[in-house]
Amino acid sequence: MSLQAYKKTASQGETPRETEYRLFTQVTRELIRAKEAPAYATQIRIKAVDWNRRMWSALATACADKDNALSNEIRAGIISLSIWVNRHSSEVMRGQEDFDALIDINKQIMEGLTSKTQVEADLKASG
Repeated sequence: MSLQAYKKTASQGETPRETEYRLFTQVTRELIRAKEAPAYATQIRIKAVDWNRRMWSALATACADKDNALSNEIRAGIISLSIWVNRHSSEVMRGQEDFDALIDINKQIMEGLTSKTQVEADLKASG
């Protein structure tokens, strides 16, 4: 079985909520790894921040779609968070802020998708 066929089969068994949770888990693990990396490991930091930024940008784009089924209030909240993530990410990369707030926001979203206990277990699991 090819890698693409495997990915398609694996993703067909997931609900959209499970897919979102899995993505948040992967991105947040990378942010934690970047936070714990030595200061000279700039590529690890850049990669993690960029991936997180792109994920939030994709969420905001989806929320801007008039056909999105989420309430206007939730959509507006996600778009606002995306704008904040973008700004805070730039501050992290300039060394003016740390990774903690980005990690915390992602964890809160993950907890909305599942339980806090599950989030902690999944983030501790090797990726």
